Amino acid sequence: MTVPNFVLNDGNYIPALGFGTYKIRGDHGMQQILSAIHDGYRALDTSTNYDNEGIVGEAVRRSGIPRAEFFITSKLPGKYHHYDDALLSIQESLRRMGLAYFDLFLIHWPLPKRGLYSEAWQALVAAQKLGLIRSIGVSNFEPEHLDKIISDTGVTPAVNQIELHPYWTQEKMVAENKKRGITTEAWSPLGRASASLKEPLIQDLAKKYHKNAGQIILRWHHERGIVPIPKASSLTHQRLNLDIFDFALMPNEIEAITALNKADGRINDQDPNEYEEFE
Repeated sequence: MTVPNFVLNDGNYIPALGFGTYKIRGDHGMQQILSAIHDGYRALDTSTNYDNEGIVGEAVRRSGIPRAEFFITSKLPGKYHHYDDALLSIQESLRRMGLAYFDLFLIHWPLPKRGLYSEAWQALVAAQKLGLIRSIGVSNFEPEHLDKIISDTGVTPAVNQIELHPYWTQEKMVAENKKRGITTEAWSPLGRASASLKEPLIQDLAKKYHKNAGQIILRWHHERGIVPIPKASSLTHQRLNLDIFDFALMPNEIEAITALNKADGRINDQDPNEYEEFE
């Protein structure tokens, strides 16, 4: 199945839907990733903190598909926000994965209480110039964090990956990203064990379009210009998650799903201004 692309602000292309690998580990996890690749996924999202960069890289090699066809993303952990540490960490991640470059590399969390995210961003800018990364971005950044790194370096992130699902729709943050020309990616796009899959509205739309609830939510992301990164261990769910490009929701249906937003909709109450990233 072919996944369309979006164009990033640096001219590079990103697949409109990716495969999340959080909590996918070990040889069994590698087989899950290989299955996803053979089903048509080319955008694979990992992180140093996921402890699985090695199996993601191994799955890419074992797939037999040319490296150039993939879009590989990883992320910088908070303990490596110092400039020199960040550069070394990027190099180490590449060696773990057996890659010559990342298609996208993100700062995982801003950690504003530590106040080093701009230094980390400067390291990503340098790594891009060295050819280690093609596109650079951030994750979980708020508008003030974005403005600081742009002001400090003159370089705007290509991507901001944020928590985003029907109970946490992030309209303001999506608009802030768009205003700066930044593509929004959605982590946990379906909500982890979220009741949103059982929402009557989403169930009714699933019946109308002959899709499942997850496909309706993923299409809602796509219609908003957002790149969802769903994780699916089940081979069936992997395939179904890809099958969202043959229908379109009506504008009023998109608005109705967006209206499901909850003031306390975050999954784990991870406020980027307060959250201290796990090490």
